[in-house]
Amino acid sequence: MQQLVLASNNAKKLKELGALLDPLGIQLIPQGQLNIPEAEEPFLTFVENALAKARHASRLSGLPALADDSGLCVRALGGAPGVLSARYAGEPRSDARNNAHLLEALANQNNRAAHFVSLLVLVRHADDPQPIIAEGNWHGEILTEARGEDGFGYDPLFWVPAAGKSAAEMPPQEKNVCSHRAIAMQKLLTQLADL
Repeated sequence: MQQLVLASNNAKKLKELGALLDPLGIQLIPQGQLNIPEAEEPFLTFVENALAKARHASRLSGLPALADDSGLCVRALGGAPGVLSARYAGEPRSDARNNAHLLEALANQNNRAAHFVSLLVLVRHADDPQPIIAEGNWHGEILTEARGEDGFGYDPLFWVPAAGKSAAEMPPQEKNVCSHRAIAMQKLLTQLADL
């Protein structure tokens, strides 16, 4: 497999996933480069949304496709923002507004435990009966204020106790070893090797 269509137009996600696949010589092509519109994400679970996005990109490109549906799950909020992480504060999408909304929702909470989820789905073709599915979870807690300049999304608010810093304080090469996407990608690559 030399090329994969990434079922996303998120430049930061492309960069992160591309860096993880680059050592294998796999070129990741963003769907927008092929004029593929974003798929609908009407489902309540990460796996259903990722599968819908992967099949959509593969069907319209004729190529194998990789989709990532990811988000932040906060224990005190019953798993929210969850699959709505990118649109937690509504449209238009805004990391700053999402982060502000999250801090507001947690204002009176002592339990700030949270985890990032990455659900990767790879389909070899649009009707692939056996998609490769891998899940990665990255545990931490939500800070009371943003820290760090790297990363994107909720990274400035996500404290990683094992590292002693926020996800946004980690250089990309460090984050690409321990993040939810890195964990999911390692699982996905192990399954690919077994095929």
